[in-house]
Amino acid sequence: MSSRSRIRAALVVLLTAAGLLAGQAAGATPSQPAGAGKGWTGTWASSMMRPSPGFEPNWSEEGFANHTVRQVVRVSAGGAAARVRLSNVFGTKPLKITGATVARSAEGASVRPESLRHLTFRHSRSVVLPPGREMASDPVPLRVSPLDSLTVTLYLPRATGPATNHSFANATSYRASGDHSADPGGDAFTETTQSWYYLAGVDVTGVPPRRDAVAAFGDSITDGALSTADANNRYPDELAELFASKGKPRGVLNAGIGGNRVLTDSPCLGERATARFKRDVLDEPRVGTAVVLEGINDIGFGELEPSPDPCFSGGPDVTAAELIAGHRELIRQAHKRGTTVVGATLLPYKGAQYYSERGEAVRDQLNEWIRTSGAYDRVVDLDRIMAAPDDPDLLNPAYDSGDRLHPNDAGYHAMAVAIAPSLR
Repeated sequence: MSSRSRIRAALVVLLTAAGLLAGQAAGATPSQPAGAGKGWTGTWASSMMRPSPGFEPNWSEEGFANHTVRQVVRVSAGGAAARVRLSNVFGTKPLKITGATVARSAEGASVRPESLRHLTFRHSRSVVLPPGREMASDPVPLRVSPLDSLTVTLYLPRATGPATNHSFANATSYRASGDHSADPGGDAFTETTQSWYYLAGVDVTGVPPRRDAVAAFGDSITDGALSTADANNRYPDELAELFASKGKPRGVLNAGIGGNRVLTDSPCLGERATARFKRDVLDEPRVGTAVVLEGINDIGFGELEPSPDPCFSGGPDVTAAELIAGHRELIRQAHKRGTTVVGATLLPYKGAQYYSERGEAVRDQLNEWIRTSGAYDRVVDLDRIMAAPDDPDLLNPAYDSGDRLHPNDAGYHAMAVAIAPSLR
């Protein structure tokens, strides 16, 4: 055995002795989620969704069979070792994985060969994940630095059925036929999509035991819609960069889902915020603060016409009082766990496809409540910060991606700069 191999083996033994084996999470119950466990801090996360057509073609409805899926993520905080969390929470059949690796990313689907590590689950390279469950890998002796890009590769030997996923990743994932989980090169990965599959989170250990991870919770504006693909310019990514630039990196977890609503479930746009908040925020390891930015889709979908498409049909008209009740429920859940919760006012959206004067009145009332009620522990007034200088109801053109609703890269950076001081 080489000296490098002996060091890796020794680290795994130490982590096991310390009770950090993620295999314990394989038997997770609702009271012991896969994200739980002493010693771990979330460094990257993605909110899982039901299989659906999404906004653009993806592989979630057809699933996989004898496929290798390679996915690239950028972490926020670093650590001495890592683990990967997988989810079959919306699956309808057991998910079998017979090869999984993690490595530092290179160009495209390639990885740095010297960094490639095999993932194990209870010391086995093969695992079956039951429907409705999440599971974390055993610790991986791979030192992770803040803002590293990691590539997670899964080999799925048999038909998976529809796949638990995150539809709007705004990042390229790769697929190959056959088992290429340990390939350092990317030549076999000839298919691409802009979604993540089964990949719920990456955690690190060997960092100071502070409960200082931040969960950014919301809709497409948190998810980073219309930011530059593969550039990590979503506002939570920008937050992670700000922390790292000051020499104080911390976990920043993106719990945004495009199209998500506070009060209404969608077959394609995620469970309602009040239902998914526990899994996507409170069950994440060492989350001490949540930033809530959500409600514009509840308002806007009420203005859309009914449609045969269940994903994008109009929704119920909502009142400010109903949305306030939904926000109060999120705050209640957070405070029950001792989590600080920051409320962000809804951005201006005049001129967006589903804008209306009625909706604007609801947005104004909700924003005023967020500002003045004292219900949130802290408030970030994105409504005013992101508004056009000459029109408070219009998104600043300098920050507008072009649809009058979603910020561009500069806008997401401005959001991060505004939010960062509230995360002390």
